[in-house]
Amino acid sequence: MSVKVGDTAPDFTLPSQDGTSVSLKDFRGKSVVLYFYPKDDTPGCTVESCAFRDRYEVFQSAGAEIIGISGDSPESHQKFAAKYQLPFTLLSDKGDKVRKLYGATTAFGLIPGRVTYVIDKNGVVQYVFDSMLNFKAHVEESLKGLGAS
Repeated sequence: MSVKVGDTAPDFTLPSQDGTSVSLKDFRGKSVVLYFYPKDDTPGCTVESCAFRDRYEVFQSAGAEIIGISGDSPESHQKFAAKYQLPFTLLSDKGDKVRKLYGATTAFGLIPGRVTYVIDKNGVVQYVFDSMLNFKAHVEESLKGLGAS
C-alpha cells in the first residue's frame, strides 16, 4: 500500500525518544508533518532534521506538529535529538512496520527512503514529497503543503 494525497493517514503507535508511546490519532485537530528518514546522525538525515528544527516555529505558527520516524531505537533518537536540539518528536519504527504501512520507498531497494507526508487536522494526507537526496527541500515542500511557505 502506498499512501497518497486524499487518503486518510493510517494510524499507528510507536515509542518516542523519551520512551512514551505516541499515536498519530493523538494529534487530531492539528496538522502533522510526518517525515520518514533513513538513520539518526548520518549527514543527510542530520541536515534534514536540523532544517526542520530551524523552521520549527514556522510550523508551529501554521498549527503543525513535526514527527520524524526511522528504524533507530528510542535511545538513539534521544541522543540524536539532544545532540542537535531537535524540539519535535522522533519515533522508533523497529522493523519498518509503519514505513511499510505508508509505502515509504526504499532507495536502491536497500536504504530506507526519505518521504514526507503533510496530514491535515482531520487526518487526511494533503501532500507527499519523496526525495532521497534533496534533504532541505522536505522542509520547504512541507511548508507549501501546509500553505505556509
